[in-house]
Amino acid sequence: MAQKIIIDNDPGHDDAINLLLALASGELELLGITCVHGNVGLDRTTLNTLKILELAGKNVSVYAGADRPLLRDPINAESVHGKSGLEGPVLPNPTLALKSQRAAEFIVQSVLEYPNEVILVPTGPLTNIALALRLEPKIAPLIPQMVIMGGSTDFGNFSPAAEFNILADPHAASIVFSSGVPIVMFGLNVTHQVLATPARVDKFRQLGSKVAEAVVSLLEFFKLSYEKRYQFAGPALHDPCTVAYLLRPELFKLREMNVEIELGAGPSFGQTVCDVWGVTGKVKNARVAIEADADGFFELLLERVGRY
Repeated sequence: MAQKIIIDNDPGHDDAINLLLALASGELELLGITCVHGNVGLDRTTLNTLKILELAGKNVSVYAGADRPLLRDPINAESVHGKSGLEGPVLPNPTLALKSQRAAEFIVQSVLEYPNEVILVPTGPLTNIALALRLEPKIAPLIPQMVIMGGSTDFGNFSPAAEFNILADPHAASIVFSSGVPIVMFGLNVTHQVLATPARVDKFRQLGSKVAEAVVSLLEFFKLSYEKRYQFAGPALHDPCTVAYLLRPELFKLREMNVEIELGAGPSFGQTVCDVWGVTGKVKNARVAIEADADGFFELLLERVGRY
């Protein structure tokens, strides 16, 4: 039986590739896709989601969610993803339309309809998830797992201490990490191990399909900021680690630890404070990815993109 999931995202190049991976995987039943502010504004994250569905030739319900954080001023990642959020490929105009129901309401409805069956996969700021947990608190014990891209055990990327998704709405992240829902966290410490090097990108180019060509264009644009900022050999595929984990958990090593979100003003605002060594004695509320099999990850991604 296929695993029921909801992807909550803010496309974004790596979000787009994550969607393509999920849509090509029969092991997963994608109940819907919810969209949130983040890499770009909500109007563009929703449009980008619909464009990726059009590219993939798939019909999945899409729901708009929060257009701003709970408390802090909005930020974006246009410096990485470009003005549209998906610079690089020419993507088809969507024929699907957004559903009228709001994202948080859809999440609540789905969890109540399928208790203990729906895995949430948030790959953007956690505003929609926090709103759903506040809208109906009784869903928390009915969510079997939440697989999150966000945070880091060590460094940040949009501040010295904080990763973008968490920094974009730390207060929402705090609600989610203190909810009691079982969490698997993919932070920068592990996603920076999964780089789309030129040799790996060439393998997608050789597939020759329109989807593979779009993936190559996404990766070629995405690499520009990684070369400039980190001197990496290619861009890090952060968000696809979440769906790859659901498909092939053996690709990653995880460690249980307590994770708290720094909400105090100052240079550590938005940091995921990870008690790697258990020094605080606090309850371990997350399983945090610490190591990735990058070659195995790209073999999986190449095989799934090859299905289009």
